[in-house]
Parts: sequence; C-alpha cells; structure tokens
Amino acid sequence: MPQTSKISPGPAFAPDSLVLNRKLPLWYQVSQSLRASILGRAKDASARLPTEEQLAAHYGVSVLTMRQALKELETEGLISRHRRRGTFIEPRARRVSPVRLLGSIDTIVAQQSGEHTVVLGHGPVTVPGDLTEHFPDCADVVSYRRLRRDGESDEPTNWAENVVRPEIAARIDVADLERWPMTKVLRDRVGVRIARITDTVEARLADPATAELLQVPLLSPILFYTGVTYDESGQVVDVARIRYRGDRFSFSVTVEAH
Repeated sequence: MPQTSKISPGPAFAPDSLVLNRKLPLWYQVSQSLRASILGRAKDASARLPTEEQLAAHYGVSVLTMRQALKELETEGLISRHRRRGTFIEPRARRVSPVRLLGSIDTIVAQQSGEHTVVLGHGPVTVPGDLTEHFPDCADVVSYRRLRRDGESDEPTNWAENVVRPEIAARIDVADLERWPMTKVLRDRVGVRIARITDTVEARLADPATAELLQVPLLSPILFYTGVTYDESGQVVDVARIRYRGDRFSFSVTVEAH
C-alpha cells in the first residue's frame, strides 16, 4: 500500500486522509473520501482544492485516478474546474444524492456528511429485543438519536438512532456527532479499527415519530437503513438505524466483476 503524503498547509482546502482498499476501484474510494471531506468541511474552509498532482500524492494514487475521481465530483455538482484558475468547491453544492453501497467505509461516511445535524438525545438504554444477537454480553447500551437537515433549505432529510457498546460510548464526545457521522467519529476520533459494515435497506411506512421528525404524512413511504459495524475482533460496536425521506433519497448498489 502506498504511503500517503500530507498536503502542506496553505490557502487550499485540505481533505482528510484515506486508507485505500485494493479490492475496490481506487477512483471511487478517493471520490467518496473527498466528497465526505467537502460536505463535512468547516464553514470557514477554503473553497479552492489543491492541484491534481497534490491530491494524487495525498491519496497515494496516480494523477489519472485522481482526475477520474474529480470528474465524478464535478458531474455531481460538488466542484467546478477552471482552466488556469484551479478547482473549486461549489458554494451551493448539492447536499443530497443517491446513496451508493459499494463496500467502502468512506462511502458510508460520505452518504452521511454535509447536513446540519442536531442531537435529539442520548443515554443508556436496555438492549432492544431485536438487537440482542448483536450485543449478547451487554445488559445495557448507549443510544444516540440525531436529526439531519438539508444544509441549504433546512428541511429534515433523515433521522438516525445509533446503538453503541457502553465502553465505546464512554469515549465519544457528543459534540463531535453534531459535525461528523458516527462512523467517522468511531474510526477517526475514538480509534475503533472498523473491519466491516453490513448494510440492509428496506421500504417501510412512516410511524408517528418518524412522520413528525421528517415532516411527512403518517404511513408515507420511507427508506429504512440498518448498518451493523464490526471491529477487527468481529465484535459489533455500533448498530445504526436511519429513516430517510422517501422523496429525497434513492439507494443504488454497484457490483464489481473483479
């Protein structure tokens, strides 16, 4: 695995680092990592991206791979490229797009980034009956409930409940959850070595709580996502259950031949 080099501090926007998975398309991993960095950036962050060469060195990929990743983000409307001037983050970059499931942890981070997040509540709860198989050695877990709103319209887009092992939750700063997705907090802030996330997506009808939070009619269609996060020992550290507005999201799955 190539060593990634840090981009020197300067006026350009500095993306997060990325550990590449050689079993997945490199351009895709890079585009998703950069997308998460852009959507999760601080308000005062520079809008100008580093050069293709600097970004390629930062991620440890070829310039051709970096160019393909940038093209993906340009097509999505997140960035614009100007000859001789450089590449810039679009001020009104689209915040909502299809959620793509391709097996990359950074894809999970990207799909949850870039929205205004409010922590509705958190605290210890008895392990829910339908999650006992994931936490067989726990009497209690810690639940975090968050509502996400579109960064531009402030319209609610989804609400999430994360159920986390208590010893892991003790190391979580709740303020981090207002800025970053749980997956990023666990991996980059708490230091959990995530091995895999198992995703399930199904269609459901909005229950009263969901209808109120997402401002949709009762029993209207929603997308219900479940993500089970495992560490390197095979232990479940987090179960995320996210309710997406059916009129704002679609899910797509890409299956690679190699």
